[in-house]
Amino acid sequence: MVGVKKSLNEAELARQVVGQLRDRLPAGWSLAEDREVRAADLLADLVLTLTGPDGSKARVVVELKQALEGRDIDAVAAQLTAISALVNGEGQMVGARYLSPQTRAKLTDRSIAYVDATGNLRLQLDQPALFVADRGADADPWRGPGRARGTLKGAPAADLVRAIVDIRSQWRVAELLRVSGVSTGAAYRVLDFLESEGLAQRPSRGVIAIPDWAAVLRRWSEDYGFVSHSRLTRWIAPRGLDDLAQGAARSPADLDYCFTGTIAASEWAQYAPARAAMIYTKDAPAAAERWGLRPADAGANVLLAEPDLEVPFVRTVQREDGPILAAPAQVVVDLLTGPGRSPSEAEELLTWMQANESTWRGQP
Repeated sequence: MVGVKKSLNEAELARQVVGQLRDRLPAGWSLAEDREVRAADLLADLVLTLTGPDGSKARVVVELKQALEGRDIDAVAAQLTAISALVNGEGQMVGARYLSPQTRAKLTDRSIAYVDATGNLRLQLDQPALFVADRGADADPWRGPGRARGTLKGAPAADLVRAIVDIRSQWRVAELLRVSGVSTGAAYRVLDFLESEGLAQRPSRGVIAIPDWAAVLRRWSEDYGFVSHSRLTRWIAPRGLDDLAQGAARSPADLDYCFTGTIAASEWAQYAPARAAMIYTKDAPAAAERWGLRPADAGANVLLAEPDLEVPFVRTVQREDGPILAAPAQVVVDLLTGPGRSPSEAEELLTWMQANESTWRGQP
């Protein structure tokens, strides 16, 4: 990573981002830059001309930003599209002091290239063919140690995310507070963060709307995980997982538990036979004794997780004669953060959820 100052003016930022790109171009490529290119009533911060080994050229329009949040990407994309049409640009790029992993992913989804002063870089051109990518910092080096950084960590974020995904996408804030049980101050911090990431909108006063609940779940999975937010113990179900599920279905009411992972996901979207059970429980020894599990140092096929948060036990599902299952949104996040094929199973479940919202989304 190239050393950076505590702040950059626009000229310094331009030099940094152009330097990052120039240093990573393949042999035989060259780069020329024009700053503050005016087209009609629009102004491009930079227009880069990239020349390939065969002499073919491509123009890339660059918008410079000291900071870029998710909610600003639509406006930046519109600006880049308008200028590119006027200057015959073949590519569009954002150059910034720092771009978070979430912002970089959103830009990639919009086919917008990016480069920041820490070395994060992605540029793809069709003609002449070029692909350049590199990794810089995943934390903002300009953010002071005492300055809070927005996340979806903690109980308030978990409770609020689950409410807006489990139930519906548009709320009056007062009702969202009541249903989620989150305090006013904590809720507004979470909602402000979702808005800054482009994951929430405020269509009118006192109303919050979530345009893409699946994107919210993906973002939550960056700050929450089945393993990272639980005390795990490993066990063997000697008579197999089907017998375990049947035994769990006969558990007394005072045994708090819910299945997640592949076994739970198969209730809605069949993917593949489960090789292991992932189960939340408030009392792992009691659950293990009730279900006849044996402790295992190796070869375990059951993970019992005593969670740090209460949210896995919220809005659980139980079919007739079946075990208690975590809600689909909880199962998706647990699979997204799970090992092996778990993320692929999460995608299968997400696809089912998007096609069947009326089936799993409930009422407050």
